[in-house]
Amino acid sequence: MNISVILAHPRPGSFNHAIADTAAATLHEAGHSVTVHDLYAEGFDPLLPVDEIARDAPLSPVIARHCAEIAVANGIVIVHPDWWGMPPAILKGWIDRVLRPGIAYKFASTDNGEGIPVGLLRAKAVVVFNTSNTPRDREQEVFGDPLERIWKDCIVSFCGVPVCSRRMFGVVVTSTAEQRTAWLEEVQQLVLSTFPRD
Repeated sequence: MNISVILAHPRPGSFNHAIADTAAATLHEAGHSVTVHDLYAEGFDPLLPVDEIARDAPLSPVIARHCAEIAVANGIVIVHPDWWGMPPAILKGWIDRVLRPGIAYKFASTDNGEGIPVGLLRAKAVVVFNTSNTPRDREQEVFGDPLERIWKDCIVSFCGVPVCSRRMFGVVVTSTAEQRTAWLEEVQQLVLSTFPRD
């Protein structure tokens, strides 16, 4: 299988990087073809220019490559911190520019402006790993879980992917080495159960 791993965290050596590295290595060892994009390290430009909005707009080589890769991916792994209940801006920009009409979705022929999507991605599943510095109980009671809604309902299902699994790790800032080791074992287990060995 072709698996795309998308990482959005600005600090090299972060736990998000460890998650992405673990997921990529586990998938590679399982026989999958893995493409990794560290958006910050690559200097991905998140700003969607107006002349790129149209479905048939000409794309820069970087955006065209990202679109081509995600269009043929059989699975996708997303790794990012929870910032204000949202992905970092660089990842939101990647969504805006790469999960575009004609690549990730189109609108149904019966659509008269209602926004009825037809998903185009061939991925069978998306796995999202998040990190947080808010205790889980407070996260649920005070904030709910906006990332669950964003990823499952607003992005993954919209693009036609039938399975979205998500795991939030926290509290990262106070975690021990033993906790992080256990969390990385969970990463291995989740990616292997979602994308079994080829």
